[in-house]
Amino acid sequence: MPDLTREKFDELVARAAAGIATEEELEALEPYRAKRAVMLASGFGSRMMPVTATRPKPLVRVNGVRIIDTLLDALVAAGVEEIWLVRGYRAQDFDELLEKYPQIRFIENPDYAATNNISSAVLAADHFENAYAFESDLYLRNPALISRYQWQSNYLGVPVDHTDDWCFFTEGGRIVDLRKGGDSCHHMFGISYWSAEDGRKLAADLPREFAACDETKQRFWDDVPCVICNGNYDIAVRACSFDDIDEIDSYAELCEIDPSYRDWKRFPA
Repeated sequence: MPDLTREKFDELVARAAAGIATEEELEALEPYRAKRAVMLASGFGSRMMPVTATRPKPLVRVNGVRIIDTLLDALVAAGVEEIWLVRGYRAQDFDELLEKYPQIRFIENPDYAATNNISSAVLAADHFENAYAFESDLYLRNPALISRYQWQSNYLGVPVDHTDDWCFFTEGGRIVDLRKGGDSCHHMFGISYWSAEDGRKLAADLPREFAACDETKQRFWDDVPCVICNGNYDIAVRACSFDDIDEIDSYAELCEIDPSYRDWKRFPA
């Protein structure tokens, strides 16, 4: 079967979802199949104190469910079996995940306290081909966003007239800039997908830019493909809504979503 058009891709994905795709059609979809995931989970989560004083933010339970489980469950449902988790703060606490998700492979980040999350991405740089990448503190309400097949590299984003938060700017359907605050843009969520080709580019670009200067070590990893090396990539925004994902950035926001935390001494273990 020749290279797929977008129309044909969508048709075959629908047939695969319905369980009626032929072996030849599934083979044609194979280059677009999500095969692995990179989860960046090394940070302090300082704005979630006091809860994160004794627990990494991704392991905090929201209405009884660990934040990171909402991502991991979606990956398992999509058939992603190779999961790389970069850990740093209270690294040993993540071992509890292995009981439910034995396929997780840990990567240790000894520099998590001195750098931004780019250092975690560099340590996982060889695992971005056909891969989802996550900020592991996002509470995913719509697991269908993590699908088995993806047409191209993309980030999830919400179209907005204005935001004071991190946002994407696009031209001709591709991301051309990422910055904080703007008009007629997409509010950024830290969930992305990387094609095999772009994953190979990240394997080279991430460590090179990280080593380039001390300033880069304090940037978010997304700056490499979306800003610094933007010309190397063709990244789309995959539209979602604010109902799909909760971005819990502070203790106050946590209390709003899960009122049991209002008395922090009784927060769920």
